[in-house]
Amino acid sequence: METNLTPLLLSLQVAVLSTSIVFVIGIALARCMTRRHFFGKHVLESFFLLPLVLPPTVIGFGLLLLFGKNGFLGKLLDQWFGITVVFTLTGAVIASIVVSFPLMYQSAVAAFTSVDRRLEDAARTMGASEWRLFWTVVFPLAWPGLLAGFVLSFARGLGEFGATLMLAGYLPGRTDTIPVAIYFAVESGQMEKAMFWVIIIVALGMSTTLWLNWWSRRNLRRYANQK
Repeated sequence: METNLTPLLLSLQVAVLSTSIVFVIGIALARCMTRRHFFGKHVLESFFLLPLVLPPTVIGFGLLLLFGKNGFLGKLLDQWFGITVVFTLTGAVIASIVVSFPLMYQSAVAAFTSVDRRLEDAARTMGASEWRLFWTVVFPLAWPGLLAGFVLSFARGLGEFGATLMLAGYLPGRTDTIPVAIYFAVESGQMEKAMFWVIIIVALGMSTTLWLNWWSRRNLRRYANQK
């Protein structure tokens, strides 16, 4: 069986781009939300986590309304920057960002909450700015949780299907990520091709989770030895 590896390359590209963006946005919002209390905070956090409980097709439909030809954001991007989202790899990246963001956000919130506030206060009394405090105290201490969120977001972005199919569609060589390629291979009766991609994505997912578990156990042992 001759297999085109384009779906693998596209999936990795989408996962890397979406995870990089989610990592930065997730950390920024989590840091902000863990430091501030305001009216409606819980409602806003529920909105951030909404993609975890909504069906991917509902997310895809919402993104289609936003980024479609007649959608609010779709019109702005097209008129101002000449960017088209629907049926492009950009659409696949956006879909992956939305569905993987809650995993990064939750992990970042848990990581920042676990940092001892007394260490932050001590750094402030020594004259450290908030920027320096974050990079020299908070970020290193929260790093294990942040890395876990990064890995989980990457795995989620790699396996995204429903929202990606609705927003980016299926264009061979352009938007056919591995999950989409599996679906259409099964639809066309190409079971060997579908099985090949299933094995690839299961191997990638297992490798990711095995590494994360190994790394987590190693850090727990190191922490226990330090105590």
